Formats: sequence, C-alpha cells, structure tokens
Amino acid sequence: MKLSARNSLPGTIRKIDKGAVNAEVTIELSRELSVVSVITLDAVNTLQLKVGDRAYAVIKASSVMIAID
Repeated sequence: MKLSARNSLPGTIRKIDKGAVNAEVTIELSRELSVVSVITLDAVNTLQLKVGDRAYAVIKASSVMIAID
C-alpha cells in the first residue's frame, strides 16, 4: 500500500465503539499512547476491523499546529 500521507502510525486496535452511523476506533500506538478515529460503520465493516487487529492511523493534514507551555 502506498499513500501520499506522510504520517502512517502502526498500532493495535484496542476498542471499537459503534454508534448509529459512525464508530470510534481506538488504536494503541504504544503502551501509553493511543489515537482515536471516527469513521463510518460502513468503513468498519468493509475493512473487517476487530479488536486486536494490527492497523495504521494515517494522518494527512494541510496544517499541523505545534504548541508549548
């Protein structure tokens, strides 16, 4: 698989919370770092996502902000 997105973060699906139309998919990137994505239920079904599966969080944004304290 090749993508134009620069940030492809591998991890493990830890949680799938299904709603009426969308689902929140939590991917654990490391022991203390997770990312949550909201995708359609159709995408969950098409990709056959299951807790425990390996997956990638692919991030493509035209703007990424950086902040400091």
